[in-house]
Amino acid sequence: MTAKFRDFDKNSSDDESTSSDASEEYYELNDTDNLAEDQQMSENEEISDYENDEDDEVVKAIKAEKKKPRDHPPMITCDDFIVDISFSPTRNIIALANIVGDVLLYEYSNEENKLLNTMELHLKACRDVEFDHEGVTLYTTAKDKVIMATDVETGKLKICYENAHEEPVYRLFCLDNNKIVTGDDGGTVKLWDTRKRDPIFSIKIGEEYVSDMITNEAQKYLICAAGDGTLTSIDLKGSKIYTTSEEYESELTCMGLFRSETKLLVGSSIGKLYLFNWKEFGFHSDEYVGQKHMIQCMIPVTQNIVVTSGEDGILRATHMFPQRQLGVVGQHNLPVERLDINYDGRLIASSSHDNDVRFWDISYFESLDTIIDVNQKQNKKRDMSNNLPSSSVKNPSDFFSGLL
Repeated sequence: MTAKFRDFDKNSSDDESTSSDASEEYYELNDTDNLAEDQQMSENEEISDYENDEDDEVVKAIKAEKKKPRDHPPMITCDDFIVDISFSPTRNIIALANIVGDVLLYEYSNEENKLLNTMELHLKACRDVEFDHEGVTLYTTAKDKVIMATDVETGKLKICYENAHEEPVYRLFCLDNNKIVTGDDGGTVKLWDTRKRDPIFSIKIGEEYVSDMITNEAQKYLICAAGDGTLTSIDLKGSKIYTTSEEYESELTCMGLFRSETKLLVGSSIGKLYLFNWKEFGFHSDEYVGQKHMIQCMIPVTQNIVVTSGEDGILRATHMFPQRQLGVVGQHNLPVERLDINYDGRLIASSSHDNDVRFWDISYFESLDTIIDVNQKQNKKRDMSNNLPSSSVKNPSDFFSGLL
């Protein structure tokens, strides 16, 4: 299997024409003003039947939050395709890694975004950018098979691993201030101690690319999602594979932890979400219908709520326990590549194929998370009339049109 959004190459001559065609397609899909008049009238009549429903606490909370002022930084528009984004864990700084191998550091605020530094790091397209846990070091990896550690304040290179993998490195994950793990296009995972020149171990988990990696606070097991549809857990202390899941019907693309790190949620290229109990990685405990399109990225925003996005460019919020679609958080005109959440949990950022990074104020989720009734069945028609406060979608039913 091949990842739909993963083969970034600044020398590709097809990028502009493909992007242009896709842009036209997504503008048509998202242009609510072009809906047929009779269809719009029908939707409005249907929605009006539920606008006065005051029995649902979630509906009332969403309406109350909509009346509050929303503050978020303005959009950042870049010249080059943004491959990955990462918020600093300590300051109002966001790093944008692009397709030509550079990393842009911005200081963000509600008034403006200030470019602090442009780091020309890699010779080929960046694949991943991550801050360390203290926010003083920036780790990057790229298609040139190089892993770098750069000082955030000075922009000076601290560590450089050339030819770190035999295949281009696709994913990087920070364990602590000295250890990182990397996964490449050929299914190899390596654990590094940045105080040493050679990796602690190198493990082959499959033949396809390593799409995402995650661990919990104990850092005993590293969970790796892959393009071959398998979930592999690695015993970090034992330096060996712990379990390998059954092979799923599609690529596994992204992961998130919930319920005090006891639940693992995994997204797929066919729009399904799989829920695993921690330490039980062989097969999922539950399966959810996500959407019609590929889920490329997810970000947990509370212990129960996840925001997902991908091929259709829409950021959707879902409460997982119980499962309930909450609405649209935000939207892009083209597919969304990456999501991240800032250090205080108030903002999430999303990057899309139209070279922009947008910010969404999601502080309202904390209040919504506490009032979901586990015994109440979702009424999708009613929820259609309650877009989330961060979204500017005019037609709420667009949220549900992309669902299976």
